[in-house]
Amino acid sequence: MNELSGATISANELLLLLGVIGIVGIIGGWVSKKIKVPDVVVYLLLGIVAGPIFFNVINVSSFPVANEIILSFGSAFILYEGGHEIKLRVLSQVKWTVALLATVGVVISMLIVAGGVYLVFGAPISICLLLGAMIASTDPASLIPVFSQIPIFNKLRQTVISESAFNDAVGAILVTTLISVIVSNEFTFSKSFFQLIIMIVIGTLIGVTTGLIAEAVSSEKSYGIFSEFGPIISVLAVIFAYEIAERLHGSGYMAAFIAGLVSGNKKQFGLWAPEESFVSSVHFRENIATLSRMAIFIVLGTRIDLASLLRYALPSLIIVAILMFVARPLVVLICTFPDKKAHWTRNEIFFMMWVRETGVIPAALSSMVVSMKLPGYEMISSVVFMTILVTLLLQASTTKWVAKKLKVLE
Repeated sequence: MNELSGATISANELLLLLGVIGIVGIIGGWVSKKIKVPDVVVYLLLGIVAGPIFFNVINVSSFPVANEIILSFGSAFILYEGGHEIKLRVLSQVKWTVALLATVGVVISMLIVAGGVYLVFGAPISICLLLGAMIASTDPASLIPVFSQIPIFNKLRQTVISESAFNDAVGAILVTTLISVIVSNEFTFSKSFFQLIIMIVIGTLIGVTTGLIAEAVSSEKSYGIFSEFGPIISVLAVIFAYEIAERLHGSGYMAAFIAGLVSGNKKQFGLWAPEESFVSSVHFRENIATLSRMAIFIVLGTRIDLASLLRYALPSLIIVAILMFVARPLVVLICTFPDKKAHWTRNEIFFMMWVRETGVIPAALSSMVVSMKLPGYEMISSVVFMTILVTLLLQASTTKWVAKKLKVLE
């Protein structure tokens, strides 16, 4: 009887916790619009205020399962929504640039940042690589809202959004691979590389299969018997793509992203959704993605150790500067140079160098590292937090001004 009573109290506390996260998120969204600051920055700061450091109204440490669900499902759904934003017809014009940015670019950025972390912090190589991989990817959840308000050249817009969605998946795979290496305390290059390829291939296959099945059963075709349940099916697609890929030792993040890519380009596969179901699905997905973004950043804010953040503030800023002003320009130059068919102009290349906000996926991965108490987790969370804060405040808020100066507006 006591156990049942304890479970009931725990369930009630969890419901209250989720409700408080929702309220804090709504307030954060309203404040961000008023002061014209990216919402994720406000969510982070409110998470710190509402967390154990100050008012302690949000404390997820007592609910590790809920914390895991928020981070895993939230990240997967945001990647799914990022896949929706990519249009294959436009992507085909810049496919080599995107492919290089999302693969070679992530590795180059990881190595440069890892070198900086080693010099600044003197951390073990594995931890340096882990942190480098964690902040190497950009953020579709931050870029898409910014670009929806700024009429950037369509080719440039699709390239930056596509890169952010693909490299988020690649970055997540690198991080999970490195975590497994650190936990097992074994590193073999051939084995790790093979594991990485397997994760990508399985994730891609599961994502394509799940996306096609989900769109087929909710389409206007004769076999689209669940067309009125399109919004719910989009959530189920994320859950099953992620879980099946993970259980088969693939990348759940890649599977969710590819499922979104298939869903966002359903007409290329001869599938159409009823108009009413399509519109309701769009609004439903947007709301779920917003809720996921709120929860991830608020939870990350509650997990921040303010003492560690202040202790690592200056070294963290140095790492952010290396990422923004050394790694990113080199990555863009190296990855755009071979793609002669894209006909990139100098101003477009400069614009891509500047636009590289860090956001949701690094935040979620950082929270996982903190939850696991991996070596150097305090330093990792501090650098990730500082990277998100600086890139969003400095780059996201100046994107329109930079685009106007570089004359890349439609």
